[in-house]
Amino acid sequence: MSFNSSFLLPDGWRVLTVEQLVNDGVLDKPLDGNHGGIHPKASDYVDNGVPFIMASDLEGGQINLSLCKFISEDQAKGLRKGFSKAGDVLLSHKATIGRTALVQKSEFPFVVLTPQVTYYRVKNAALLDPVYLKTYFDSLTFQTILNQWAGAGSTRAYLGITGQLKLPIIIPPISFQSFLATQANALDKKIQLNQQINQTLEQMAQAIFKNWFVDFEPVKAKIAALEAGGSEDDALLAAMQAISGKDSQQLTQLQTENPENYATLRATAELFPATMQESELGEIPEGWGCLALDEIARYQNGLALQKFRPENEDNFLPVVKIAQLRKGYADSDEKASPNIDPRCIIDNGDVVFSWSGSLIVDIWCGGKGALNQHLFKVTSEAYPKWLYLLFTKHHLEEFQRIAADKAVTMGHIKREHLKSAFCAVPQAQLISAAGKLLGSVIDKQIELRLEAVSLSELRDTLLPKLLSGELSVNQDVD
Repeated sequence: MSFNSSFLLPDGWRVLTVEQLVNDGVLDKPLDGNHGGIHPKASDYVDNGVPFIMASDLEGGQINLSLCKFISEDQAKGLRKGFSKAGDVLLSHKATIGRTALVQKSEFPFVVLTPQVTYYRVKNAALLDPVYLKTYFDSLTFQTILNQWAGAGSTRAYLGITGQLKLPIIIPPISFQSFLATQANALDKKIQLNQQINQTLEQMAQAIFKNWFVDFEPVKAKIAALEAGGSEDDALLAAMQAISGKDSQQLTQLQTENPENYATLRATAELFPATMQESELGEIPEGWGCLALDEIARYQNGLALQKFRPENEDNFLPVVKIAQLRKGYADSDEKASPNIDPRCIIDNGDVVFSWSGSLIVDIWCGGKGALNQHLFKVTSEAYPKWLYLLFTKHHLEEFQRIAADKAVTMGHIKREHLKSAFCAVPQAQLISAAGKLLGSVIDKQIELRLEAVSLSELRDTLLPKLLSGELSVNQDVD
């Protein structure tokens, strides 16, 4: 294994291996978690204790402590290694390759790593900035080397500590390291802000969808008002309250201050009926249809793409498997011919549903790619994207339960499960009205995610761009 730079390093810059940095006292020797019998098992997990960090817990350059597992303090004290503390740079090196995080100060004095994750601890911050080191690990330059050496793309991708010691680290002067770290931090903050906004938008969309099309709260509000002896106007007011979350006084204020929004809210409430009818789902609003998922949308399975290799290396589509769907981008480790069935080609904004293994429903924002088997491309000519996306997400928990109950290595669902997943579908006028709200939320989510992808690409190519002169040290990165 060797490192061949495609650019000339400026004067005063060096390329040193991890091992050389360890020998020079710049880094402690990297360590991962405990292997073998001492490695904590699922049965050892507790509700509270010491965070037990897996590769999947490294998200967006941070440790997701809200999702990680915990082990007891007593068990942690019995381990031999893998104790990581604030300031360490984490790197995943097994199966899921190349995820990074900078360990932040928290209520925990340390975290414990699995064998999937290595910590890098800077001993001499005057020569190596930990933030720069993480930024370098995130760079396309380093990620390309790491993935090549680890055999990324295979289920056995791995680069142990011995192999990691040979990894090259570009060492600029500390002033440049600080500059690069500052720029990368600015990009990371914007990416994180986009992610936070997207989470809020997702919660908003789910809440509205559940309120209107699962729990039928506006319809139930009308029924309750009428059963209490109220008038049709009372029923309409009750539906407006259910839709908006506002009380009668707040609605009066809205009518005075923003009559246009009030009129829109009233018109939307009028579209909900005041009676229910029986269906395969039980009671649903009068006049609504009860349709299965496969009647709402087309679920196009991907291809066994090993049978569709590209004719040359310059004309191909990256293969999108479950791993790529989880990451949100195609890494081009596997390539397919662009001349496959167009129905199995996905692009930004397409809804993708992995129906085997890890069941996920997501909007793809990773560019054009070839869809592998075990993934559905979800489309519809009759209904808008927000409707079939949110109805598929609504049934996801049940699908995950079905897959988990299967006594096989890789649980999955079948098309018959799509046929039995029923949805209460409103009339066209209400779909149109809901689309002005829910459709715009979905569109905004896609916009923010695409922006985050562009920012991530800039961050990950920042070092090569600076080295090549495409960006200058005096140029701000906006």
